[in-house]
Amino acid sequence: MSFSQSVKEELSNSLPSARHCMIAEIAAIISLCGRIVIDVQDKYSVKVHTENICVARKYFTLVEKAFNIKAEITIRQNAYLRSSRTYTITVNDHINAIRILQAVKLINEDMEIEENLSIINNVIIMKSCCKRAFLRGAFLSAGSISKPEKSYHFEMVCTTVAKAEQLCGIIKSFGIDAKIVGRKKHFVVYIKEGESIVDMLNIMEAHISLMELENIRIIKEMRNTVNRKVNCEMANLNKTVSASVKQIEDIRLIQDTIGLLSLKKSLQEIAVIRLENPDASLKELGAMLSPAVGKSGVNHRLRKLSEIADGLRH
Repeated sequence: MSFSQSVKEELSNSLPSARHCMIAEIAAIISLCGRIVIDVQDKYSVKVHTENICVARKYFTLVEKAFNIKAEITIRQNAYLRSSRTYTITVNDHINAIRILQAVKLINEDMEIEENLSIINNVIIMKSCCKRAFLRGAFLSAGSISKPEKSYHFEMVCTTVAKAEQLCGIIKSFGIDAKIVGRKKHFVVYIKEGESIVDMLNIMEAHISLMELENIRIIKEMRNTVNRKVNCEMANLNKTVSASVKQIEDIRLIQDTIGLLSLKKSLQEIAVIRLENPDASLKELGAMLSPAVGKSGVNHRLRKLSEIADGLRH
């Protein structure tokens, strides 16, 4: 099971305790993967289509709990892909359909289909708990999360830019930076930061998935820290080795031309110690001198030797 499916499985098994939160979640599901049908006799029915059993199960349960309505479920299996199924949950009774649509505010007083996409004046998402429930339903219907071991990416796909802006606004009301991008004929609300995705799971109350993601984040951060330290140490080691090779070449040149005895005593001493200890660091070389010298003092003497060698080369 993918991480995204695992999150949806968890969300589908948790039911809000308050009816207004159930209605908010139903509103999101109908808005993102539902359809309102009006027949020739002006009778209404509500249909929700999904390929995810978690969405079908959650929506069916919510409708039953919030309205005491038993919806009809039909399952269609793809003839070519045995594992692919489409679930349709339908409320065919006109009166029950109207009850649901009026409760989720998807029809106005004139019985016309209309959705209030406002974030401030929409009674469905007036309370913070209802905003959480709405986002939960939206993610169940049209959301996904990438495998956190590879990358951090949370998204919800909308058919209209207005719906995407509504979801983006709700997410931002919780202090999370969400963005919108166009993808073919759809509009995607997405989050890239791992910490923000953790916050989203907390908002949707997917606490088990949250802990799993946090564990993965900790392991990844530890691995990255170790890699950074190893890379840093390797870079420093390569730098030390390269510098040592150059210093030894300079000392050999001086030795083969004017001789080390022509140098000042302090330079003779560091030259001999460097030749005898090609792998030693500046700090280690300084400790071998008598009296001991710090890194800057050792570096100064080696730089003097380098200048002498460069002069001899020219």
